[in-house]
Amino acid sequence: MLQDIDPTDVPRAFQRFMAQGNMPTATLPRRSFLKMAGAAGFALGAFPHAGAAQTVASNAAPPTLKPSQLPAAFVQIASSGEVTITINRLEFGQGVNTGLPMILAEELDADWSLVRSRHGTNDMAYADPKFGIHLTGGSHTIKNSFMQYRELGARARLMLLNAAAAKWNVDVGTLRTEAGTVVGPQGLKAGYGELAEAAMALPVPEKFTLKDPKDFRIIGRPTPRLDAQDKTSGRQDFGIDMRLPGQLTAVVARPPVFGGKLASFDDTAARSIKGVKAILRVPLDNGAEGVAVVAEGYWQATQGRDALKLEWNTSTVEKVDSERQLAQYRELASQPGPRKMDADMTPLASAPRQLEAEYVFPYLAHAAMEPLNCTVDLADDRAVIWMGSQCAGLDGAAAAKALGLQPEQIRVNVLMSGGGFGRRFSSTSDVAVEACGIAKAAKAAGLNGPIRTVWSREDDMKGGYYRPMHLHRARIGFDNQGKVLAWDHVIVGQSITTGTVFGSFQVKDGVDATATEGMRDPYAVPMRLTVHHPKLNVPVLWWRSVGSTHTAFVMETLLDEIARAVKKDPVAYRMALFGNNHPRHRAALQLAVDRSGYGKTRLATGRAWGVAVHQSFDSIVAYVVEASIKDGQPVLNKVTAGVHCNLAVNPRSIEAQVQGSAIMGLSMCLPGSAITLKDGVVEQSNFGDYTVARMTEAPEFSVHIVPSADPPTGMGEPALPPLAPAFANAVAQLTGRRMRQLPFAIS
Repeated sequence: MLQDIDPTDVPRAFQRFMAQGNMPTATLPRRSFLKMAGAAGFALGAFPHAGAAQTVASNAAPPTLKPSQLPAAFVQIASSGEVTITINRLEFGQGVNTGLPMILAEELDADWSLVRSRHGTNDMAYADPKFGIHLTGGSHTIKNSFMQYRELGARARLMLLNAAAAKWNVDVGTLRTEAGTVVGPQGLKAGYGELAEAAMALPVPEKFTLKDPKDFRIIGRPTPRLDAQDKTSGRQDFGIDMRLPGQLTAVVARPPVFGGKLASFDDTAARSIKGVKAILRVPLDNGAEGVAVVAEGYWQATQGRDALKLEWNTSTVEKVDSERQLAQYRELASQPGPRKMDADMTPLASAPRQLEAEYVFPYLAHAAMEPLNCTVDLADDRAVIWMGSQCAGLDGAAAAKALGLQPEQIRVNVLMSGGGFGRRFSSTSDVAVEACGIAKAAKAAGLNGPIRTVWSREDDMKGGYYRPMHLHRARIGFDNQGKVLAWDHVIVGQSITTGTVFGSFQVKDGVDATATEGMRDPYAVPMRLTVHHPKLNVPVLWWRSVGSTHTAFVMETLLDEIARAVKKDPVAYRMALFGNNHPRHRAALQLAVDRSGYGKTRLATGRAWGVAVHQSFDSIVAYVVEASIKDGQPVLNKVTAGVHCNLAVNPRSIEAQVQGSAIMGLSMCLPGSAITLKDGVVEQSNFGDYTVARMTEAPEFSVHIVPSADPPTGMGEPALPPLAPAFANAVAQLTGRRMRQLPFAIS
């Protein structure tokens, strides 16, 4: 597990990867590439791990270039002209399997109709070029790989031009490219497929020219996703669909309380079920134990698991109870603690107006449509893993440790995933480690062949990890014009990164930065921020947009409340607080206001406006929403979004991300959207008792993007945080009551 890795063995870039800003470009190890035989052109190299023994030196790779800069790892051009582009991230719904190819294809000058995409592996070529580790998270994909993929495309294009120049014996300066074709003087033409093999043998150029953005013909155009047809027709395979010759399937009986161990078990009935091959006692995450049932298929494995007679020992682990936990948090909130900010609170006592509020946010499950899974094919001297991994390199390293192998003996094949929202990247690599433990035990029991470990929906929802429960408490003093004189704020919630390899650089002076991101900025209010991080026996993890899931709600509802208290328009109040220092915030909010008709359009009877704006992961999203009350429950009727993410690589993907994030943000507000515990046991198990928004709750959407030519920022997460506060602000107008908790409670 990653907690067992010596921090000195972790790359320095990795130690800083969660920090936002001031990160140097990581220097990756030098690698040469294995050329695949055949006439496929730019062959995709095989990359089991950095420094693998089977690599073959390539004279075409300049020593000054890193693996992540070499086209051979990313571009495959078939003789037909079809271009396959390898993405260095996990595609799990955010659209990077289209966005990244768009960037590379733009500079390659490819025929977009012939472009395809595929996932990479745990090879270092596919590490984040800025952080130096494999990472899909933090909305960093387009932001960090924009220039990387442009340069890859430009290098590959120049190699094709050089190959054509050599073939025709002409000056390369007389040639140009258009839509997958090199065009020369006197009618000379050659498709990329004709030139690819020769181009691959040429040196990779260190110098090249990028396109002028005014000449972009792919970047910036609303483009359908490359996986749209397969996903809408049911042809798309995900990790859970993995099928290999001789493959067996494993499911695990897990303890009801986190960290529980087996007292005893009787597997007599389970072994009698046809198709069950082995029943194995296995270690699980966080010191727990479980029983793995290995069978010919998922149905047989689950039938075997149901037939087990299990006795659990939970006497040595804490049994968290949600009601007691809330009381504990309230007690902590009144005590001194570590400070993130420490403004002078003297003006609080004499402020003309006072506001006190307490907010409660529950644990949240990631609840991805595709439950967790991992397939392991284990041999004596190597292992091949197939999984939807947000961090293939770390999962590979953890798998190697679990199997007693070296990292270069592990190959992680990244597969398309049906959602994840952070769950497919845990600091313990629990899914990969568990699957490897089962594969190892199965092999020891005489079972040879791949083992696919599958979590059921119930396993996934009851088995952790969760967005932490948080309590916020605020005391604010302000004047009659709405000027904040002092803001005393307390946050209580578990730390996500304490105790992991991230803690050494993410937790400072006792405060986990993931818990406080989104507090105060961009509003220059004098704030004292105290943070408590209690330790509880509930595994916690980042959840889409991390700390901003709760900090945005608190900030945007409290500021709205102050504006209303002094009879100021909430939009005008925010604009005044922005001043001239936050032009992107102003632009996003103004765009949402203008397109929504806020302040100009008369709403239907029974409807009210709600406004919120928030920055996370370097992008700003503003919402102007319309809401109503029906049968005593809030209804979100319409959402208008103003988005500032700098250059929009694929406006259609941005629109989809805003809609998806907003629906996820809406889910947080709906009754039943909470993970609760009773005597250590998670009470929810599936969508029947854990609410997510359905089609009938989906509002009308209108998404608008602020034009910009600046380098793009991320959009996988920033559209989630401001939705709930905008909705809550509208509900407050309708009911006269402020929402102090999620999900909403208006009765």
